Amino acid sequence: MPWEIEFLLFIILIVSAVISLILKNLLAAVVTLTIYSFTVALIMISLGAVDVGFTEAVVGAGVVGIFFVVAIFKTTRKSYD
Repeated sequence: MPWEIEFLLFIILIVSAVISLILKNLLAAVVTLTIYSFTVALIMISLGAVDVGFTEAVVGAGVVGIFFVVAIFKTTRKSYD
């Protein structure tokens, strides 16, 4: 894979990590963490670890993202004034 594409993937990786830390909306943070995990999977595939990249895509971007979204919708917001 050309180094330009890998460099672009690393930039997307860093930007998605920083954005997910800054966001106040939990659902948007989960989406950016899913983007982060999928970008890690693409980097692993570009480095030749296809099985590890596939596992990261399925578990990291798929299952964990779904668990986070379900957990967000199952919780309620309470204010103690």
